[in-house]
Amino acid sequence: MSAIKKTTQVVSPPKNDSDMACEGNDMAREEILHQASPDVRTQRAYVEEHGKWSPERVARYVKRKAKKTIDDVAMTPFLRKIAIFSSGGSFLDGYVLSLIGVALTQITPMFNLTASESAAIGASVMLGILVGTIAGGYLTDAIGRKKMFIIDLVAIALFSILSVFCSNPWELVAARFFIGVFVGADYPIATSLIAEFTPKKYRSISMGAVSAAWYLGATVAAFVGYFLYTVPDGWKWMLGSAVVPCIILLVGRHDIPESPMWLAKKGRKEEADEIVHRVFGEDVELEDEEEQPKTSLRMLLHSGYMKRMVFMGVFILCQVVPMYAIYTFGPDIMTAFGLGEGQESILGESVVSLFFLIGSIPAMFWLNSMGRRKLLLISLVFMGAGLTILGVWPAAPIFVVVLAFGMYAFFSGGPGILQWLYPNELFPTEVRASAVGIAIGFSRIGTIVSTYGTPLFLAAFGVGPTMLVAAVLVGICLVMSWFIAPETKGKSLAETSALEGIDSVYKAR
Repeated sequence: MSAIKKTTQVVSPPKNDSDMACEGNDMAREEILHQASPDVRTQRAYVEEHGKWSPERVARYVKRKAKKTIDDVAMTPFLRKIAIFSSGGSFLDGYVLSLIGVALTQITPMFNLTASESAAIGASVMLGILVGTIAGGYLTDAIGRKKMFIIDLVAIALFSILSVFCSNPWELVAARFFIGVFVGADYPIATSLIAEFTPKKYRSISMGAVSAAWYLGATVAAFVGYFLYTVPDGWKWMLGSAVVPCIILLVGRHDIPESPMWLAKKGRKEEADEIVHRVFGEDVELEDEEEQPKTSLRMLLHSGYMKRMVFMGVFILCQVVPMYAIYTFGPDIMTAFGLGEGQESILGESVVSLFFLIGSIPAMFWLNSMGRRKLLLISLVFMGAGLTILGVWPAAPIFVVVLAFGMYAFFSGGPGILQWLYPNELFPTEVRASAVGIAIGFSRIGTIVSTYGTPLFLAAFGVGPTMLVAAVLVGICLVMSWFIAPETKGKSLAETSALEGIDSVYKAR
């Protein structure tokens, strides 16, 4: 039969079962396909998967299946290095954000801060992140991942040093704003690099490192603040200490190459192939993505991708607003729940930070075993329950308060990873960093409002209603995720980001 002749040329669709039957072949369909050439079996698989025949697309499909791509390789030490050091910006975000909450306990009486000035210092870094994620995402897609990867760390170190010499609250607001700009710029760079270098079966674990790094940074900051609390001018040491992780990250990032996917999209195929062969091996090739209409930022906002943009913006908003409020003003919130003052409240915040960190570790693996969508929904239920307990029972015994905070923090692990994983999976290479930046930037509008408003809301209404507002936000995220959240487990970036397959991605439940 011509249908089973070994060939690499696609000229016609494989014969269907009735055709085979008509030719008098009484073999089972599976047996016929087993005897067919690998090319023919792959062609039949394409037709069954996609329900249609296209000689050109089947040819590309056969070609992809016949070669070894990035998604086929194992996780190497160098790939782990990329994931770890790309997560450094997230570590710095958690570190500088959490440490300011502790530093404010010294800065407030020193500068005689009003509630508005304290709120402005806390919110300024959020405003900076808003600007940085959007601008940094655009620049990253325009000039490449690697250049911005180094620039932002140098700038964060510089403004951390400058913050030590601030003599009034508004100088501190300015320094914190620029720290936020470059922390925000690092996110689309780092997450794009991780997504584009990591094989699909390890993507959730590698991206989980970004989320875990944030919680690790926040936890380290809480303990650093605890030990520097009684040191004269301890707040200066706290704010200036961000230089140390910046230097470590600069050393670790110096030999991380440019993204081969980005190079290929820019027409620099030889450079892309050289990096792929150097990092993954000579037998690995960069996957050829199916031909798609050229994607621009304008198209991103006026096409099927808009649905994804709205989902990501609202999801990240509802995820990070309660978390950032708790971290930024953690000592004040702990005091309001009766967990002591000064160092005691800082220690309470440290314990909560540990729950956030611990929860992110199993979530890395659950995202692969359980799937993105299922873990997200389960996590949001428990997060909302923890915040609701705190909201309706603010005078609860200390062990109940700790357990409720622990429940919220532990189950934040899955959504915390997904806020970085989802946007990198759902958008194409040429605008991936921009899409991440826009989604995160949109969410930061809410975090600015919440961070500025938290101390004012606490003063006006108390800690119980504040926690209930946080619970409502988690509830909104749960309802939206039930109807919209996609399942992207086990899919390549080409599959999850293709506009053609947007409906199938979102309908996967």
